[in-house]
Amino acid sequence: MNVEFIEAKLQEIYAELEKEVMTVLMDESLDRKQTNLHMQPLKTTKQILENALDSIKMVDKRAKEELEK
Repeated sequence: MNVEFIEAKLQEIYAELEKEVMTVLMDESLDRKQTNLHMQPLKTTKQILENALDSIKMVDKRAKEELEK
């Protein structure tokens, strides 16, 4: 499994999420509550992706350990 490739693609997605976050933060038409409502899905998405990457790394590590046996 090419973990580095997956990690690079996730970094690209993180960059896009950060752009969306900045767009929401700079939108002066949104009050605090609306801003938080727009931010929550972005934060959740990033957390899900981070957890997925951690899982992929763990599976890859276990697979390599099994191959060494």
